[in-house]
Amino acid sequence: MSDPKVESVAIHIDDIKFSRTASDGDQASNAELQARLEEANINPFRGSLLKLYGCLFVAYLCSATNGFDGNTFGGLSAIDTFVTYFGITPNNQGLVAALYVIGNVAGCFFAGPCADRYGRRFGMAAGSTVCIVGAVMQATAKNLSTLMGGRFILGLGAVLVQTAGPAYVVEMAYPKYRGVLTGAYQTCFFLGTIVSTWLEYGLNFVAGTPQWTWRLPLAVQAAPSVLVLLFVWFIPETPRWYVGQGNIEKAREILVKYHGDGHLESPIVALELEEMQQVISATGSDKRWWDFRALFNSRSARYRTFLIACIAFFGQWDLPPTSYYFPLMAKTAGITSERTQLLLNALQTPIMMAAALSGLRWQDRLGRRKLLIASSTGMSISVAIITACTAQQAGKPVVGGVGIAFVYVFLVVFAFAWTPAQSLYPTEVLAYNTRAKGLAFMNLLVNIASVFNTYVPPVAIARASWRFYIFYILWDALGAVVIYLTFVETKGRNLEEIDDIFEAANPKQASLQPREGLSSRKQAGRRSSEAGAEIGHEGSV
Repeated sequence: MSDPKVESVAIHIDDIKFSRTASDGDQASNAELQARLEEANINPFRGSLLKLYGCLFVAYLCSATNGFDGNTFGGLSAIDTFVTYFGITPNNQGLVAALYVIGNVAGCFFAGPCADRYGRRFGMAAGSTVCIVGAVMQATAKNLSTLMGGRFILGLGAVLVQTAGPAYVVEMAYPKYRGVLTGAYQTCFFLGTIVSTWLEYGLNFVAGTPQWTWRLPLAVQAAPSVLVLLFVWFIPETPRWYVGQGNIEKAREILVKYHGDGHLESPIVALELEEMQQVISATGSDKRWWDFRALFNSRSARYRTFLIACIAFFGQWDLPPTSYYFPLMAKTAGITSERTQLLLNALQTPIMMAAALSGLRWQDRLGRRKLLIASSTGMSISVAIITACTAQQAGKPVVGGVGIAFVYVFLVVFAFAWTPAQSLYPTEVLAYNTRAKGLAFMNLLVNIASVFNTYVPPVAIARASWRFYIFYILWDALGAVVIYLTFVETKGRNLEEIDDIFEAANPKQASLQPREGLSSRKQAGRRSSEAGAEIGHEGSV
C-alpha cells in the first residue's frame, strides 16, 4: 500500500478523537501506521521496549511450562528405576504419556472464555496455579494412579497458559517487531526442555539412581509456573483487551508507556489505538463464554479456522514426538546404552533452540509461507532418509548412526521455521474477538493430533518398525502442498490489516499483492457500508 500524506487527519490526543475526510477511507490508518513504523528510527534497546521485553518474557515462561513436560517424561522413560517403581510397560507407556494431552483436551473448552472474560494475565495465573498442583502430585506420587492424575492436572493447567500466553504476546508486541517477538514465544519452549533433559542426564551419573534422581525433575516442572505466578501481577493487561472492555483510556495509557516511550503525543500510539477501536467490538463473541460460532459463521472465519487447523495437524504429525520417544528410536537404530540415549535426548533441545532463534529474523525477511513450504519439504526428505537408514541398520552401526544424525537434521529444519510459526501464525490470522477461543480450539486440535502421535508410535514402531515412518514422509509432503495453495502471507502487515485480507474473495492471493491493491479493494468494498461512519465507532470484523 502506498504511503499517502493524509493531511486531513486530525489527532486529538487528550480525548483520543479521530476525524478524517470521508474520501480518505479506511486505508489511511493502516498506511500511515506502516509509514510511521518504517520512517521511525526506533532503538530496539530503548527503555520502554526493554520494559516491554520483560513483560513478554513472563508470558514466554508459559511456553517453557509446556517444554518441561515435553522432555521430562521422555527422559524418565529411559531410567530403569523410574519405570520399575511405577510399573510402566510398553502396553501402558503410551497412555501415561497421553494423559498430559488428555488434560489439555479437557481444558480447551474453558481456556478461551477464561482469557476473554478475565484477561490474558488471569488466564496465565490460573493455568500456572493448576500446573503447580499437577507437578506436586507427580513429584510426590507413590503409585501409578497418582502419577497419572498429576499428568492429567498438569495438562489441564498447561492449556490455560498456552491459550493466554501467546495471545498476550501478540497483543502487546511492538508492531515493527511483532514477527520476532511473537515467534520467540514458542522458541522458549526449549528453555524448559534444555533444563529438564540436561538435569536428567546429569542425575543419571548418581550411583544406583535413587528415587530423588527422578522425583527432582518431576518437581522442577513447576519452576516456570511458579515464576509466572510471582511476576504476572507486575505486568499490564493488553491494550486490545482493554479496548474490548470499552476502557479506551487504560489502553492508551499502556500503549503510551510501552509503545510510545512515554510520549502522549506519539502518532504511532494514536494510530494503533484508532485501528483497535475500528476493529475490536465491545459486544463481540469474546464476551459470550459459550459462543464459539464466530470461528465458523462466515467464509472468512472458516478460512481462518482452516489455517489454524493446518498449523495444528501439520505441526504435530511431522514425526513421532522425539522428546517422548527418542530413546525408543535410538534403540531401533541400534543404540542400546541408557546413558547414550539420555545424551542424545538432551542434545536435541539446545540444537533446536539454536535453530529456532536463527529462524526468527527470517520470518519477517522471507515471510511465513516461504519458510513453512521449504521446511515441510526438508522435513519430508529427512524422514525419508531416516526411514531408509532404519530399515537397513541391522548389523550396520554406521547406517543406524546416519539415521540418528538425520533426526537432528529434521529437528533443525523443523525448528527453523515451524517452531516460531506455531505461536506466531495462529495469533496473526485470528481476529481479536476470536483470538483466545481460536487458540483454545487450536490447542484442542493440537492435542487430538498429539493423542494419536503419543499413543500410537510406541506400539506401531514395535510392530511395524521403520515402515511406520512412511506415513510421516507423505504427511510432511502434503503439508508443503497445502501451505502453497492456501496459506496467506502475514509478513509486514499489522493485525488489523490482516483482518481485511480475509474479506477478499481469495485471501491467499490478496496477501501476496502489494498494499496498493489491497487498499483499493478494501476501500471500494467498505465505502458503501461505512460511508459517513465516524472513526470512533467500534466495529466488528
